[in-house]
Amino acid sequence: MNVARALRTLAALVIGTLTAVVELACLLVAAPVALLCLPHAAARRAGERALRAVAVRLAQVEIRRLGLLGGFDLDTGTGRLTGYLAARWPIGLLGGLVLFLLWLGVSEGVRLVWGWAHGENYDGIPPTPGVLAYIGVSAVVLLFLDIMGIQGVAVLELRIARRFLGPSPTELLERRIDELARTRAGVVSAVDQERRRIERDLHDGVQQRLVALAVLIGRARRGRTPQLRDDLLQQAHEEAQEALRELREVAWRVYPAELDTLGLRESLSAVAERAGVPVTVAYGLSARPPTEAETAVYFVVREAVTNAAKHAAAGQVRVEILEDGDTIVVRVRDDGRGGADPGGGGLSGLARRVAALDGRFRVDSPPGGPTTVSAELPRA
Repeated sequence: MNVARALRTLAALVIGTLTAVVELACLLVAAPVALLCLPHAAARRAGERALRAVAVRLAQVEIRRLGLLGGFDLDTGTGRLTGYLAARWPIGLLGGLVLFLLWLGVSEGVRLVWGWAHGENYDGIPPTPGVLAYIGVSAVVLLFLDIMGIQGVAVLELRIARRFLGPSPTELLERRIDELARTRAGVVSAVDQERRRIERDLHDGVQQRLVALAVLIGRARRGRTPQLRDDLLQQAHEEAQEALRELREVAWRVYPAELDTLGLRESLSAVAERAGVPVTVAYGLSARPPTEAETAVYFVVREAVTNAAKHAAAGQVRVEILEDGDTIVVRVRDDGRGGADPGGGGLSGLARRVAALDGRFRVDSPPGGPTTVSAELPRA
């Protein structure tokens, strides 16, 4: 992947050198033409339209070229195209100069080695150990400087493009406000959905158990024989145990108490034990994450493992909790039949929970499997 990225960067700089020459030529032609057209309104408007059309075309080429460097959200309709082209061409020529120095160094090195290999001493210099060491060290240093120069030019290219073609601070602020509004609405919806599910679990599960328990106790009180009372009390005792178990399950689904007391690693181990399918947990966090991120990681893993066991007919589930800088990466992969719906109640709720923490959530579940549920959460 690094080699491919290096090749893309080199290609972007080579193309950028050519476009910088074209942009400089256009600017050199446009400046005197604009001065000549200045006294005439009609000619000035025609010149502005022509200049704008050329600038848009060149900027579109630059945007496609910047895609080789990673790309980002650019806009060719900001009215800042001429300024971008005027500020960008020196960077393009600088990139061409760096590439020329790289080519010159590589060609001279190949020429030197070729001559020594065929018994010829370049400039009368024999390949003594001292000469080889001197040239080798110099070549490494110059190659390092060239690589740093290429990376620096690529960074300058992206910065100048963001400055002139990227969204303005006001636009970024408006986008952030819209994102926060959507996230807040999603959190409210997720909380309401979770509340309804808890109410349903209590009504359909625990409440029915308690009703059955009350009926059994009432029958035991009216029992005519000791044997009947003992049997009814035994049934009532079993029903009470089931009610307690279901109540613990509901409380566990609301929030696991062991997450606070034991931490994320032990809580995920408990999820794996309750899953009903073999679950492998690879935990790679060096430190305990913040409470909000820890809770989100837990619920992502629990929901994904539960879906794999209940709906995907999975035979094996692998959970990975990794660190990538300041980001916590969660991946849950199962070998089930796939076809998971990201818009379903559980997964959509997870997406909203992750988005509320400025994270990213993704479900990859083609028909036939496998299914991969992944989330990226900022540590802070």
